[in-house]
Amino acid sequence: MKMYIKLLFFVCTVFFPIQISHAVEDKVPLIRNAQPVWVAGREKEMNLTLGFRAVFPTKKEPSVPQTATLKIAASTLYRVFVNGEFVGSGPARAAHGYFRVDEYDVSQYIHNDTENILAIEVAGYNINSYYTLDQPSFLLSEMEIDGNIVAATGRKNDFEAFQIKERLQKVERYSFQRPFTEYYRMKNGYDQWRVSSQVPVESLPLAVFPPVKLLPRRVLIPAFEILNPVTVYAKGTVKKIKPEKYHKDRSLTQISPKLKGFTEAELETRPPSQEMQEIVTDLHEIFRQSAMPLNAVSLKDNEFVTYDFGTDLSGFPGAVLECTSPTRLIFYFDEILTDGDVQTRKRMADICNQIVYELEPGHYTLETLESYTFKYLKVIVLQGHCRIEKIYLREFAYPENKNAAFESGNEKLNKIYAAAKQSSRQNRIDVFMDCASRERAGWLCDSYYAAIMEKELTGNSAVSYNFLENYALPECFDPIPDGMIPMCYPADHYDGNFIPNWSLWFIVQVDDYARRGGDPALIVQLKPRIEKLLQYFIRFENEDGLLEKLPAWVFVEWSKANGFVQDVNYPSNMLYCAALASAARLYDNSEWAKKSENIRRTILRQSFNGEFFVDNAVRKNGKLQRTANTTEVCQYYAFYFGVATPDSFAELWKKLVTEFGPNRNDQSVYPQVFRANAFMGNYMRMDLLSRYDLQSQMITEIQDYFHPMAEKTGTLWEHMQNNASCNHGFASYIGHVLYRDVLGIRSIDYLNKEIVICFTDIDLECCGGSIPIGDEKVELRWIRSQNQIRYSLSTPKGYKVKIENRTSAKLNPVENISYHNQ
Repeated sequence: MKMYIKLLFFVCTVFFPIQISHAVEDKVPLIRNAQPVWVAGREKEMNLTLGFRAVFPTKKEPSVPQTATLKIAASTLYRVFVNGEFVGSGPARAAHGYFRVDEYDVSQYIHNDTENILAIEVAGYNINSYYTLDQPSFLLSEMEIDGNIVAATGRKNDFEAFQIKERLQKVERYSFQRPFTEYYRMKNGYDQWRVSSQVPVESLPLAVFPPVKLLPRRVLIPAFEILNPVTVYAKGTVKKIKPEKYHKDRSLTQISPKLKGFTEAELETRPPSQEMQEIVTDLHEIFRQSAMPLNAVSLKDNEFVTYDFGTDLSGFPGAVLECTSPTRLIFYFDEILTDGDVQTRKRMADICNQIVYELEPGHYTLETLESYTFKYLKVIVLQGHCRIEKIYLREFAYPENKNAAFESGNEKLNKIYAAAKQSSRQNRIDVFMDCASRERAGWLCDSYYAAIMEKELTGNSAVSYNFLENYALPECFDPIPDGMIPMCYPADHYDGNFIPNWSLWFIVQVDDYARRGGDPALIVQLKPRIEKLLQYFIRFENEDGLLEKLPAWVFVEWSKANGFVQDVNYPSNMLYCAALASAARLYDNSEWAKKSENIRRTILRQSFNGEFFVDNAVRKNGKLQRTANTTEVCQYYAFYFGVATPDSFAELWKKLVTEFGPNRNDQSVYPQVFRANAFMGNYMRMDLLSRYDLQSQMITEIQDYFHPMAEKTGTLWEHMQNNASCNHGFASYIGHVLYRDVLGIRSIDYLNKEIVICFTDIDLECCGGSIPIGDEKVELRWIRSQNQIRYSLSTPKGYKVKIENRTSAKLNPVENISYHNQ
């Protein structure tokens, strides 16, 4: 692998000195005729939502099938309809200055011998966020039927454009990390422009802009499946009571050039985030009635109904309803109930989980343009009268690969796996997101864990490729320091904030990507980025070679550990040690390997106090002094990154195994060692128990840690408590643990095509599952009875298999295993 990368690097740098891009390699152009367009002079206007309509006929006989393909790229977000039918939403995100092209087969929506309507809505945000980029707005799209371009932006008279005024423009941000909320004022028939050219619109002049750099989407497009609520959870009434003090989030109060948006004084309405603090439930009757079939629900002034979707889901909430009088309606939603009710403002005050509709009398189909995450949807009518015919969610998640499966004789483990799968799908639409709700941001470190699950749930690394390519393409990442990379990307960090040590996870992730069969050309392309990153850190190396006084936001995990990060933070240096070792493996650099080993030895001398590894040392009177600050996660960093082993620190390892974990009473058992959190100490612990063959204990702890989450939301959480995101992408990694340590598919060497199956003594009677490998899969099923394990195994062609039996039972391979989980 190393020699291959060396040769490829030589070829690429000599013959292709520019950055590699698959858009350059593709012989077929991503877009044939279309040009980027937007309303003249308004391409930098904040939160401008435009509608684009193209009308085109077809000439085929009704009996002759035709192929229709829609291609589209946009800034910032779009959704598209053909003849009134929803087609899709996007685009997939890319680095600054690059835009990915989505492609849809829309043949099924095309009418023969009549006009066809292509309707595209584009929201141009033009603000910085962790989710979308602050870039001028545009639409680039063309419709191709049987090889002919029948509509293209930039071509005269093909598209007409207008402002969708129903969506209010000057509204508050959804959060510090995400762009604007949605607030609508609508009249009956607002959406008829999507289905008829006879519905007039207030056309605006379009300007054609210079070509943009295009990239293929590469990742699959969601299926956009319509999901219905499982039950009507509750009905009741609300009233308004002014709180003693209103909470105002920084996303409302700190609007400035560093956090773009509209100030409170500029808003078209009073901020709904403030009004929601006044709305309290008055009467609350819990039903838990089946919502299928769902009878229509009528609501009048100050009445509500709460729907339970059964699982914490992500997508576009929608409704079909009829208003008989002017109605003010609110979708209010959350991932979990607080005191038996939807009360997001109490649980997470930094997000705006409400959509407001002001509706004139009429019949409406409503659906948000932005994706949201919730299990419970509370529909409140503050004024008026409406009859709700249907409530739904149009799912926004990565398509499921049916070859990814897990089922055991333990229902708790099965629920945890299902929760891991859900958390992964919803948080890897186009990049690896931390959460599908508050941020939708492509965070480093989260991405390391999420990428491993992508490979095992999909059989490929398409999202991994896009995620890493996004980091490879930009020349720099202003305004953060030269050489440093953003903590999350694509994003705009106008405040200059970054997490220096988080960038080291990027190197660890690239190393893992390479070992899982990642694209060698991309690995070569990333070499200058990694070299500059490691060069950046040299200025912070002290006389001992350790990083000292790292700037900006030094992050270890969501625990007390984040308070012990200066002057020398030992967990960060343990990660530095691992990143150097990864870089050395990737690019065959012996100096980096030597440096990694020197750092490891120095940490051993300085951090261990005879009982535990301490978190930090501070500089006093010119000398570095070790503190007494000690965290559980610091111990896991030490073992996880190979600074310590059970052999070299046997007494400490015994303590961690027998006295720490989910059930430790940290008030009485080592109270001076602050407890770890889910992100990421508890996940490190699971890997360590696995690494050192403690699978039985690990299975018990997995259930203690994660089953309450899976049971409550059907997803896995950011923290051990529910006061933050309850649907976090990194948390899906527990699915990998279940594959590896419960099912027994210990490892898959994608480069050498070798699979290791390992049976261990765990308290489980049966298990079965499969991991996709490309279009094929490795499938293992086994039953343990008395002193025998009967198993069946199938693997892709060309893969070798190594079987390890670490049990006292005899292995008995059979052709097929079937069992019914009780």
